[in-house]
Amino acid sequence: MRILQVSAELFPLLKTGGLADVAGALPVALMAAGQDARVLLPGFPAILAGLRELAPVTEFAAPWGERFALRMGHVPVDGAPAIPAYVIDAPALYDRPGNPYEDTSRQPYADNHRRFALLGWAAAQLAQGLDPAWQPEIVHSHDWHAAMAPAYMAFAPQNGGPRAGSVFTVHNLAYQGLFAPWHFAGLGLPDAAFHFDGLEYHGQLSFMKGGLFYADRLTTVSPTYAREIQTPEQGCGLDGLLRRRSDVLGGILNAVDDKVWNPGSDAALVQGFHTPEGRHMAGKARCKAVLQHQLGLSERADAPLFILVSRLTEQKGLHLVLDGLDALLAQGGQLALLGSGEAWLEAAFRARAAAAPQSVSVTIGYDETLAHRLFGGGDVTLVPSLFEPCGLTQMYGLKYGSLPLVRRVGGLADTVVDCTLEDMASGDATGFVFDRFEAADYHRALRRAFALYQRAPDWRRVRGNAMRRPADWAAAAADYIEVYRKALA
Repeated sequence: MRILQVSAELFPLLKTGGLADVAGALPVALMAAGQDARVLLPGFPAILAGLRELAPVTEFAAPWGERFALRMGHVPVDGAPAIPAYVIDAPALYDRPGNPYEDTSRQPYADNHRRFALLGWAAAQLAQGLDPAWQPEIVHSHDWHAAMAPAYMAFAPQNGGPRAGSVFTVHNLAYQGLFAPWHFAGLGLPDAAFHFDGLEYHGQLSFMKGGLFYADRLTTVSPTYAREIQTPEQGCGLDGLLRRRSDVLGGILNAVDDKVWNPGSDAALVQGFHTPEGRHMAGKARCKAVLQHQLGLSERADAPLFILVSRLTEQKGLHLVLDGLDALLAQGGQLALLGSGEAWLEAAFRARAAAAPQSVSVTIGYDETLAHRLFGGGDVTLVPSLFEPCGLTQMYGLKYGSLPLVRRVGGLADTVVDCTLEDMASGDATGFVFDRFEAADYHRALRRAFALYQRAPDWRRVRGNAMRRPADWAAAAADYIEVYRKALA
């Protein structure tokens, strides 16, 4: 099949979160499975700078009249064929300071409705034959930034040729791409599209709802999250629509790109480690010692090192981590954090690091190399989220033997098995899981982590279970291919 993946970011060119990792790994897995996959990206400076062999394809007009260029290049991939990539060359929309979605003051750009409608519009134009040399059979768009693609495809004139199927994947339903209703007029859709059965959401314009309503098939990034978003508690106001479309909705668990996240070959680590049984795990101990030194923490092998690599938001349960930090330190633990987000959380964690610099390290921002080193040296990966569609952080923790401590929700519930006696005996235990989003439940999970750490043989066995857990993209790609076939049917 000819498959066009549409997303706002893609690793290794541009990354603000897990979406980029998925967008970069899935096309490679699809190509390895014999599919003809390409990607469509907005022309952010980092994306244009990272593409190779850029060449013009054509020009096209946006619904509001501006003309933009479509170019074609390749995303280099270590150890695999490069990914063919279309890019929208629109400096007036994409060449700006800040991150892809916000300015330097962390305010969303006022014309985000146009910046990301253009991404969906270009995808729909490609589905209609914009590039005469290649026309997709499937357009697979990711999250609200690309969610207008199915809407544009639904209202595209039929030219007598084959109709492309559309698939929309929700990575995080909480971020919906909501805009004022007057922005609808310039987007090139008929009035009928701004309706309860369409893009209208409580008087606003919802890009997310457009993808959910108009796509042929819907997926989320874990089976549990697919069920959760059909409930009022997790549906973010869209649960009714999702229940109506439950017959075309499913969950496919994200995977880990072994070429990028592999403790045996990771160039970011001072020493690799690759045998879960423990015969060749000396590299992890060295990674921990070097990381402690690098971060200014006490270089103690006996101190369990808890790591946190995350956006600093309420969703991630970080107030639980703050509330439990005194208990963590009192039991001899250390905390190393990497992330950025809400100002009060940044300030709170900075204050704790200043008060106990040998036990708490806080790095505000994002550093890909440091992230790898944290997983490589960490003992426990904290992901106590209020909700978590899939989560890649806990998967990296599993892969690197940094046992996840998670709440039983979304993809966390699908990937981590609690260290109960029976699951330890069966070899299924891989981490620490708590249920209620409350400090008491989090504290009990924290105590279990310390208790297991004191029992070194049991710790090594659970760590081995975690590192052996399969998380390859081949299986996920096969599931997506089946979804594509259903979309075509």
